[in-house]
Amino acid sequence: MRFSNSIIRLPGILQSKLEQDARALLHPATGPKIDFTQPRGEGALLPPDSLTWRIFKNPISLLVGGIAAVILELAEPSVRTGVWEHSAFAQDPMRRLQRTGLAAMVTVYGARSIAEPMIARIVQMHAKVEGKTPGGVSYQANDPRLLNWVQATASFGFTEAYSRYVSPLVPQELDALYREGATASMLYGAPNSPRSYAELHALLASMRGRLEPSPIVLQFLNIMRTTPGFPKPLSWLQGMLVRAAVELVPAEIRACLGLTQQYGLRQAERRIIELTGSVADRVVLAESPAAQSCIRLGLPAHHLYAKQVIQPA
Repeated sequence: MRFSNSIIRLPGILQSKLEQDARALLHPATGPKIDFTQPRGEGALLPPDSLTWRIFKNPISLLVGGIAAVILELAEPSVRTGVWEHSAFAQDPMRRLQRTGLAAMVTVYGARSIAEPMIARIVQMHAKVEGKTPGGVSYQANDPRLLNWVQATASFGFTEAYSRYVSPLVPQELDALYREGATASMLYGAPNSPRSYAELHALLASMRGRLEPSPIVLQFLNIMRTTPGFPKPLSWLQGMLVRAAVELVPAEIRACLGLTQQYGLRQAERRIIELTGSVADRVVLAESPAAQSCIRLGLPAHHLYAKQVIQPA
């Protein structure tokens, strides 16, 4: 394995704006405010030398991977109904995404004494979510079968986005990432979420016949393309980032959902996304959960950037 010590320093105004956006994530106007620097010295669910810590520091791949994960979630009728009917996604999508993003950051970087109670509260809230799909199928949000799918789609989205648009991951790294996700998956109630890349593809294959198209998928993509709320330095990229997410969805599922070529990246856009993802992986955001959590553990804020894992030579 070889490493890059190349850290990019942005012009002051742009760096300041990105830091401001990072603070906004950590300190939303409503909801809990998380201090990732506390308690001092307390570890997270995963150690700082894990691949997960290095991959989750990248805001571009997280955003793209998160959108791809939601596309896959919405393809499953029970998950789709639960998300759309029991959350504020359609009415206030950016606030919903902010809460989801913050929960993901706490799960990866937060101290155990903060992460475990937060996950327990989420599981408790999900216990109240139940109903029937438009097709008359009963569902319960804490059904392990549904949770396994949700956890798998998240792991797939974040991993594929990083590998596709930031730095290619080799098979051993892909397997390691799925193994690292096991601890959080168990806490969320998904005991059989994939533990390897092969298990992920076996799950995708098993979902044939259970996934279906829905106008809600297209509505979600339109919301992601048009709703103001993306960080201003990234607003010009908004449509491209959504199309990049569609590209991550396996071709067979894209066809099932009616996501034709017009929903994917244009010919010249892929390189722009790759360049943006690569740059984002080398810009230290001191206010980000990744940097703040390194400080909590007595490491320098740039720890995850100074030893950036890239493809083996």
